[in-house]
Amino acid sequence: MFLTRLISFTNFFVATSALGFQVGVLYPWHKQLDDDFESLKKEHLRVLKAIDNLNLHIASSDVAETQKTPQRSS
Repeated sequence: MFLTRLISFTNFFVATSALGFQVGVLYPWHKQLDDDFESLKKEHLRVLKAIDNLNLHIASSDVAETQKTPQRSS
């Protein structure tokens, strides 16, 4: 009977410690990672828009140059 009670208290202590660790350490860390991931997504979208604008600028300047230069026939 003493052994079963000792096992029950040990189980309760381990479960309580695990729950405390999850609430005190893992949950705040998860929130920090989630916030960092959101800011990373926003930065990624900003960079993609900048690259797209750069590609459009280069493409429009290429079109303007081809329209300015006379085409030679061979």
